[in-house]
Amino acid sequence: MRNPDRRREWGHQRGAGPWGPPWLRPYDRGHGRGIRLAVAVGFIQVFGTQAAAHGQVPLRPLDAWGYLLLLAGPVALLVRRRYRVPAVAVTIAATVTYLLLGYPYGPVVFAPLVAIVGALRAGRRVPVWVLTGLGYLCCVGLGLVPGLHLRRLGFGEAVIGLVWIGVVLLVGEAARVQARYRQEIARTRAEQARVRAEQQRRQASEERLQIARELHDVLGHHLSLINVQAGVGLHLMDGQPEQARTALLAIKQASAEALREVRSVLGVLRVEDEQAPRAPAPSLANLATLTEDAGARTVVEGEPRELPAELDRAAYRIAQEALTNVRRHAGPDASATVTIGYRPDALTVRVEDDGLGGVPGDDGNGIAGMRARAAALGGTLTAGPGTTGGFRVEARLPFGGSS
Repeated sequence: MRNPDRRREWGHQRGAGPWGPPWLRPYDRGHGRGIRLAVAVGFIQVFGTQAAAHGQVPLRPLDAWGYLLLLAGPVALLVRRRYRVPAVAVTIAATVTYLLLGYPYGPVVFAPLVAIVGALRAGRRVPVWVLTGLGYLCCVGLGLVPGLHLRRLGFGEAVIGLVWIGVVLLVGEAARVQARYRQEIARTRAEQARVRAEQQRRQASEERLQIARELHDVLGHHLSLINVQAGVGLHLMDGQPEQARTALLAIKQASAEALREVRSVLGVLRVEDEQAPRAPAPSLANLATLTEDAGARTVVEGEPRELPAELDRAAYRIAQEALTNVRRHAGPDASATVTIGYRPDALTVRVEDDGLGGVPGDDGNGIAGMRARAAALGGTLTAGPGTTGGFRVEARLPFGGSS
């Protein structure tokens, strides 16, 4: 199967710009759809008109000029994405000329229909309305001019043509309104995403500043006290051991209080179920126990290797928090899979479930906490609905990242 990216790269290497030959232009799916649409319209107009011609007594049977006019509109559709108004003009002119020359009736209006709707959807309202009105007036009025020997439309045919034009313009205007609505929705979502990202950055910055201030206050006070008491203890160690004992006791109390307050400050960075690390720090070596308790499945991709302690601990905590979210939000019958991928330059942690697909709150110690852990190591974390339902969390932690 061909790779579109390689085709695009090859086209740029050859210096092919938007005006170059089609086979040298960057791959464009929209261009491919335009070609298929033009071919389909041409097929309908030519073969549909041939079929409809049976039983008619036209002023002029289909000949080379008739087929040329039937194909002129579909050919103009090939450039309608770039030249909206000219494509409308060509398709209308070809159709009006075909009808005035007296060729058989048939599905000859498909090309102008596609061109008009596309141009209106793109916002070319005034020129499209003007060209459509001029085309109708020419089709009705030129047949009344003596000596031209053109087809004269009857009253019923003129009314049908007017109704057809009204329907086409109505469809085009509806498409334009829908396109504008989608653009507004996309713009609103992009703005909301930008605001959320800015709020998250501001919140993270404020939290870091608050933590830094609290740590400065806590450690500055207690470490100063410990330093003073240690100096007193050293001074009294030989001559007054009882006083030195009192200084050492004060050091012990100050250090214990400092540890308690530091743990309290750092608690905002830990998940709600996480306890103070009195035992050895958890790592991926404990992942099997974690997934077994959560009823999840573990998959390992790549060759396991020794990891830096900080990265190992962060990977475990991300998997732990993601499984906690599964229990909270996915429903009682949901199952989860934890995939650990050892890549050449990074470790990936992916947790997927097949539950209700509810989105955990992106605040506090939830997704924001996991994202902060990944960012502290120079990594990234994405979270959102899975491709087949449920919810998916994936983190990429580079081996060379640093806190």
